[in-house]
This record gives sequence, structure tokens and C-alpha cells, in this order.
Amino acid sequence: MNFSTSSPGRGRVLVPVLCWAALLSDGYDLFVYGATLPALIGHAPWFVTAGAAGTVGSAALVGVLVGSLTAGTLTDILGRRRLFLACLTVFSTATLVTAVAPTFEVFAATRLVAGLGIGGLMPTAIAMAAEFASPAYRSRILGVVLTGPAFGGVLASTASLLLLEEFGFRPVYALGAVPLITLLPLAFALLPESRAFAVERPSEGRKSTSPVATLLGDGMARATVGIWFVAICSMLTMFGVTTWLPQIMRNAGYPIGSAVTFLLVYSAGAIVGTLLASVLAERFGPKPLVLTGFTTAAVSLALLGTHPPTAVLMLLVALAGFGGLGTQNMLNDHIATFYPAPFRATGLGWALGIGRAGAIAGPTYGALFVAGGGAVIVSSLAFAVPALIGGVVMATLPQRARTTPADADNRLEAATPRSTEVSR
Repeated sequence: MNFSTSSPGRGRVLVPVLCWAALLSDGYDLFVYGATLPALIGHAPWFVTAGAAGTVGSAALVGVLVGSLTAGTLTDILGRRRLFLACLTVFSTATLVTAVAPTFEVFAATRLVAGLGIGGLMPTAIAMAAEFASPAYRSRILGVVLTGPAFGGVLASTASLLLLEEFGFRPVYALGAVPLITLLPLAFALLPESRAFAVERPSEGRKSTSPVATLLGDGMARATVGIWFVAICSMLTMFGVTTWLPQIMRNAGYPIGSAVTFLLVYSAGAIVGTLLASVLAERFGPKPLVLTGFTTAAVSLALLGTHPPTAVLMLLVALAGFGGLGTQNMLNDHIATFYPAPFRATGLGWALGIGRAGAIAGPTYGALFVAGGGAVIVSSLAFAVPALIGGVVMATLPQRARTTPADADNRLEAATPRSTEVSR
């Protein structure tokens, strides 16, 4: 059965869990390409070059951009549950086809299609988790949900460590299709529709008003464009590092297994950092944590090139994980609380979609410095720069939109039958 919007108590438990599981699957697919690159570059039968690998990584993220912009808007018009299920189906199916791709061209095409689903799922899942979370603990709950992509990165790295050298890349991608037979049926049966979609849309004439236009109206244009630019810097840093970190470590002399381990440490740093930051965000707001994350990323990435001892290097990679994926998680939290509930998914979708311009550039940008065995110091400094720029711009942006999220959230609470609520 499908729980209705009149069951907020159940929704506050089910929705964050389902969204976390979906983002874990999403994260697996995001990280798996970088984790399998060492087995693709230069190896038979495809003999992929670093340049071609960077191009495919960027091309796949074009799909993510299109998916974010399209689904991020449609969720506030057609309903978030439908888009959630559709996006989960698309990227899981495409990942399964990737595992059996007969040529590198087919492999590249399936990565592009998977990107469509990945891009659409993230803003939808984040918006639903933010809406159904108890307001008193929203940042903390959202922080836990946003560890999903990092846990997916841990699974992708672990699968690569266990399978890559002996069995190649195919079984690693096949595991990415598991949600098709596990999570999708559960979400279909248990995921409720968004209360914002059910309550706000009819009363505010959403059919005749473009959700995108609201992001640039009512004095929010400057803040919205600023958020988009910050998202570009964040994703350029994150996707560039996650795509090329194993290869950078190989250039530094580490074997394939050890090089992939650094991606595992990066993911672990993102998980721990996001959990700690989400607790602090409840007291200080997510914006200061975004600034902290960008600063951490810039400093830790710059220090990677100083050839520190292995233990220090691992610590710096973990800090870079918080500064990369952790910063993006806190930025998502900031966006989810910045925009009012009726167009929260649109705000997230467009910020994540525009930000994908940085994600698209990240793999190709990294290839300029990593290809041909580039020095670690050059590669690490190259990724520290966009993190620094993102932090500077973020510092100039407001904490809240002119129309506060609480206004819309309060309307949702007022429309919810009290007899079905659980005690907070």
C-alpha cells in the first residue's frame, strides 16, 4: 500500500530512510566511474586514454545536468513521488546495461543515460526528506540522509577493491543495479506523495505559475544566481577529485588497490564530516558549515602536494572528503532551508543542475593536470582553487530567502490533520 499525505508520523520515519537508500544508490553510481578508471585506462580490450576517460566522465554529467533541471522542475508540477520512482528506475537500468556494454561507445552512452536518472533523483529525494523531517531536527535528519552518496562511494570503492583486479569493471557496475530489484519495489509500496505538492499547489495556482520564475523573482535573483555559482565551484572540486583521486595516487607511485583506498578514505571523511556538520548546522545554520567546508577543502587539497607521510596523507584525504562531498551536502541543506517548501525541489533541482556545469568540467579539468603522470602538487593545487573561490562567493550570500521556508512549512503543518501526528 502507499501511505497517504495524511500520515505524517509514518512519513517522518519512512521518507528519510527511503531517501537515504536512494541517495546511497545514487552515490554508488557517482563514485563507481572514478573507482574503476584504473582498470579502464590503458587496459585491453578498449585501451582507454586519460583524455577519453575525462571526456566520458564529463559527458555522463551532461545527463546529470539535464536530469537535475528537468526533474527538479517537474517534481513541483507533477509530483515528487512519480519523479523519484522514474529516476530510480532509469539510472539503475542504465547501470545494469553498463555492466554488459560490448564497446566503449556503448559504455559511454549508458553512463550518459544513467546521469539523467541520477540528476533527477537527488533534488527530489533531498526536497522530500527536508519536507517530511521534523522541523526541530531538520538539519540533523537531512545531514544523515545526505550521507547516502558518501556511503555509496564507500560501497563503490569497496566493490572495486574486492573485484576490480581479478574480475574487471563489469561486476562492479552490475552491483549498481541492485536497487532495481530491492529499493524500487519498496519505494513504490511505501513512499508517500509530497505534502507540499498536495497542499500548496491547488491553493496557489501552480499550474499557471512557473516554479523557475519564482527563483528569480521577489528580490531573490542575486541570491539564486550566487547559489548557482557556488554550486558550480563545489561540484567542479568534488567531481574532479572523485574522478581523478585514484589516478593521482597512482601517479604518486601507489598500486591500484592502494590508490582506490584513498577514494574510500575520501568517502569516509565525507560521512563523518557531514554528520558532525549537520549537528552544528542546527545551532549555527548550514551556511557557516559550507564556508568551513570550502576552507577545509582548499587547505587539505593544497597540502596533498607536499608529499606528507602516509598517515598524514590519509588524514588530508579524509578532510578533503568533508571539504568536497561534505560541503556539497551542507550546501544542499542550505538550499533546502533557503527556499520555501512549494518550490524547494525546483530550487534544489536548478542549483544542482546549474552546478553540474562544474561537475561536467571537473573530469576534463582534472585530465589537464593528471594525464601523462602529472605531478601531485599541480593536480592538488588545481582543485584547491575552485574550492577557495566558492567559499569567497558563499560568504556574500544571505542566510534566508525573503519569503522564509518556515512560512510555507507552517502552512503545511496547519493543513495536516493533528489526530494523525506523532509526538515530537
